[in-house]
Amino acid sequence: MVEIIPARTLKGQVAGLFSALDGGFETAAVAELALSYDGIAGDRHAGALRPSGAREPWYPRGTEMANERQLSILGSGDLQDIAKALAIPELPAQWIGGNIVIEGIGQFSLLPPRTLLMFDNGVTVRIDGDNGPCRYSGRAIAGHVADRSDIEFEFVKVAKYKRGLVGWVERAGTILPGEGVTVRIWEQWIYPPAQASLAL
Repeated sequence: MVEIIPARTLKGQVAGLFSALDGGFETAAVAELALSYDGIAGDRHAGALRPSGAREPWYPRGTEMANERQLSILGSGDLQDIAKALAIPELPAQWIGGNIVIEGIGQFSLLPPRTLLMFDNGVTVRIDGDNGPCRYSGRAIAGHVADRSDIEFEFVKVAKYKRGLVGWVERAGTILPGEGVTVRIWEQWIYPPAQASLAL
């Protein structure tokens, strides 16, 4: 039999809000985050559509597709774990292009696809999936730490399953620092191997 894990609800809080309004990779702190159905107006990841890239090898590079990566959401505990593994004092979300930092949810980056982040002021963000760590982010961190060029490669290893999540705006509105967020996790199960014939 396949194990079905029941739906759950968790509670967290917004610890930081950031945007890349200059078109660059790194983000900067903002007093609030106004979200439309295109994401953050002026942010490099805004838009209902985006071109495919290395993460979508099944499409020719640059193919127009739905933008499920409007937002980069990070867990405060995961950032602390990565910083410790890299032996640096801290890892600010801005260095790796984060838009929202959530505190109070353990192992935040392991939240499954379809999870809903329902913010107290009315915004809902639907999680598409995890944001795999890459050398580009590692290089950005290394640029802030003297004599640590190794971080470019080390980050990819230590940040696996801790790099945060990407998602898109399901309900528009404005997120404020410190507001609460309800995390709604759907029922979960592991699809059985193809060679197995298992009944639910």
